[in-house]
Amino acid sequence: MKLTTIKGTITALVTPFNQDGSIDYPSLDGLIDFQIENKIDGILVCGTTGESPTLSFQEKTDVITHSVEYAAGRVPIIAGTGSNDTKGSVKLTKVAKERGADAALIVTPYYNKPTQDGLFEHFRFIADSVDMPQILYNVPGRTATNVAAETQLRVAEECKNVIATKEASGNIAQMAEIIHHKPEGFELMSGDDLLTLPIISIGGNGVISVVSNIMPAKFKKLTDLALEGKYYQARKIHYEMLDIMNTNFIESNPIPVKGALAAMGMIKEEYRMPMFPLKTKNKEIVRAALKKEGLI
Repeated sequence: MKLTTIKGTITALVTPFNQDGSIDYPSLDGLIDFQIENKIDGILVCGTTGESPTLSFQEKTDVITHSVEYAAGRVPIIAGTGSNDTKGSVKLTKVAKERGADAALIVTPYYNKPTQDGLFEHFRFIADSVDMPQILYNVPGRTATNVAAETQLRVAEECKNVIATKEASGNIAQMAEIIHHKPEGFELMSGDDLLTLPIISIGGNGVISVVSNIMPAKFKKLTDLALEGKYYQARKIHYEMLDIMNTNFIESNPIPVKGALAAMGMIKEEYRMPMFPLKTKNKEIVRAALKKEGLI
């Protein structure tokens, strides 16, 4: 399927590992099935939650290929292909297109801190180089650089295959500016679970979520109700899920969500260094939140 728009709840999937550090493909299949069974609107692989910084180029290629083949058209697969190397991002995005991914997520270049003009040229070069749907990903807390509203709108206007932005700046005023001035066919997706409801209320089109790894059906219900304008019902679910949303960020993502999935028996609690298992006291907090939701 070819994505022409993006809407609803997209799960930023974890990458499960074996004890020897290799990718645990049977567990990955189980996670994909779990998401599909719970009617998720899409799956993102090789994103931040998937520990992309420590996946090799070949591992990313393999995870993207495997996920597309295993999903077999049952759900859109979005591939995280961005990095702080523009040409490297083009190379992986081309692979994602060749392997059948439905879209690519392109993160803001991290560490090298380009100017706003440099950011625009980065996104434009990738969009011009690979004819497939792309999603800009602005996450200043991880990249040390904010893509300004003006720059995101410039990308939206001039790069027609960039169909959305995943906005994780936490800046509602910036998001409102983008939503107010965006061209038709360009959408803003929340990059923060906790802000999904308020972002949809000002015109956002959904979320690319961490919490939906463990509660896809309930989080999708929250998102769908909000998109239908049923804010009272959506707010009720938001507050029901508040503890689980907060505990999923008690340490750096994806440490808590992988700990939660391990407690649920869905994956092994294995990480790529420098990610490290939850502290004992935080593990207890996560388990308490899971028990409250009836997940363990």
